[in-house]
Amino acid sequence: MASSLPVQRLTDDALWTRVASQARCADSALDPDQWYPVSMEPARARQEAAAAIAVCTSCPVRAQCLELSLRQWDIGQHGVWGGLVATDRAYLRRRWPAAHRGRRGTAMSAMVVRPPFPPVPLGLVQGGDAQ
Repeated sequence: MASSLPVQRLTDDALWTRVASQARCADSALDPDQWYPVSMEPARARQEAAAAIAVCTSCPVRAQCLELSLRQWDIGQHGVWGGLVATDRAYLRRRWPAAHRGRRGTAMSAMVVRPPFPPVPLGLVQGGDAQ
C-alpha cells in the first residue's frame, strides 16, 4: 500500500547540513583511516571497514548519508557512506534512476533505492558480488 504522505525534497545543501549535524561518524573515536578500506575486493573491504560500518548501523541519518554519496559521486565513491563500502554503493548507483545521479536541485530524501541494510549489504553473498 502506497503512503499518502508527501515526500520531503531536499537540496544537496540541505542534505549535507542534515548529515553533517546528525551523523554518528562525527562523534566516533575511530581513526579516520578506518573509514577508508584499501582493498578493492568487496568482502575484504567490508572486513577492513567493519568498525566504521558498525558506527553506521545506529546512525539516524544513514539513509540520507547513503543518498548523498550516490548523488555526489565525485566524493561518494571513496570510503564508507551509509554503512556501505564503495563497491556496494557503485552497485546501488548503477541501479539508481539516472535522473537522481548528480542532481544539484532537489531530489527525494526518502530515496528511490532504500536498502534494508542487512549484515551483508544488498543481499550479496560471498563470490556473488556483481560488477
